[in-house]
Amino acid sequence: MEYAKPVDRREFIKMSSLGALGFTLLPSFPGKAAASDRIRIAHIGLGGMGNSHMRWFANLPEVEIAALCDVDALHLGETRERLAKIHPDRKVDTYGDFRRILDRKDIDAITIATPDHWHAQIATLAFQAGKDVYGEKPLSHNVQEGNMMLKNLNKYDRVFQMGNQIHAGENFHRVVEIIKSGAIGKVSTVRLWKTGHSPELRPSGVQAIPKTLDWDMWLGPAPLTDYMPEKCHGTFRYFLDYSGGVYADFWCHIADVVYSAIMPKGLKKIAARGETPAGLGDAPKWLDVDYEFDDLKLYWTTVPPNVPGAAQRGIGAYFEGDKGTLICDYDSREITINGETVTEIPEIPQTNPRSPGHQQNFVDAVKSRKQPESNLAYARELTLPMHLGLISYRLKRELTWNADKEKFEGDKEANKLLSRKIRKKWDLA
Repeated sequence: MEYAKPVDRREFIKMSSLGALGFTLLPSFPGKAAASDRIRIAHIGLGGMGNSHMRWFANLPEVEIAALCDVDALHLGETRERLAKIHPDRKVDTYGDFRRILDRKDIDAITIATPDHWHAQIATLAFQAGKDVYGEKPLSHNVQEGNMMLKNLNKYDRVFQMGNQIHAGENFHRVVEIIKSGAIGKVSTVRLWKTGHSPELRPSGVQAIPKTLDWDMWLGPAPLTDYMPEKCHGTFRYFLDYSGGVYADFWCHIADVVYSAIMPKGLKKIAARGETPAGLGDAPKWLDVDYEFDDLKLYWTTVPPNVPGAAQRGIGAYFEGDKGTLICDYDSREITINGETVTEIPEIPQTNPRSPGHQQNFVDAVKSRKQPESNLAYARELTLPMHLGLISYRLKRELTWNADKEKFEGDKEANKLLSRKIRKKWDLA
């Protein structure tokens, strides 16, 4: 097993990292690094986000894209053509099976933008093969998978960055500084929200598997089922076998600012309320979840809460302190203290190191062998409550959590949902 070797850290060209829905805005980079200094990366999963991965990393001079992989030959061909327009002078290998990439000793790192149910197995196998990983959010399909990932990352001394790109944004960094400064006092309550409902997917019925698609491998660890286009590209997120709806899609983006600023501890109770959508999907149409921690109450809602400034934001966080409040979304914030609302408190110093850009931060970490900003240990803590909210939704009742043991108290039915049985053929890790 060959590991990527650390090299001397250079002065990296900075890139901006803020945009709608967490997408990174990249400038054009002049020149390129010497071949011996470049990180060789392969991209696995080439849908919409996978193509964003490809574009982001293709524009970093320290990176050479060595391979592309997708179970749909149509996606694979289209992405290869897009890459050729960016780097017409470079050859890239293409694969339908990601395991062939992991077998290659000349590839240093991979990115994962598959559906959620594949994230953990691919990342774990990559760690075992000596690869570093930039993995799309959510971190994993269930709690046990996140634990498996962290265990293997530590065992094989790998680097991991979760792709919640907004984590690198200036606004989030500044919000964290303001909260940690104590300007609004001790925070007792946080309200999070993301508008949007799971759609009604009208079933078109079982269909022939497209000739370009390896459906069995697309399903992988998930239960075997007949092919229906609604369950695949674009709308997989609305099925609990593969994801967790709008809630799972956006939790990591906006809860991220809470965990960066406060890192809630001692989760005790989880109570979810939601509705199953009409049609084929079973991920919640809408979902509200109440969380009780040792010294914090956190609420997730599908509609904005009834607090100042929330109605104008489709996604947001509202911090309630004993001296004031702070409301924010991806790129704006308002602080209210003693009835006065401002967007900045200049006297609070800048204490958080600013990001060179989410993807650049990953490349830096691969070279330095230091974990990046949204590392796996942090990402697992951030993702855990989301999984528990979905379990409460599925069981339709409040749950009591033992944070030390990471188990539900006296609840075999709930504990069973912390993991799931993987199809034997695809239990690879």
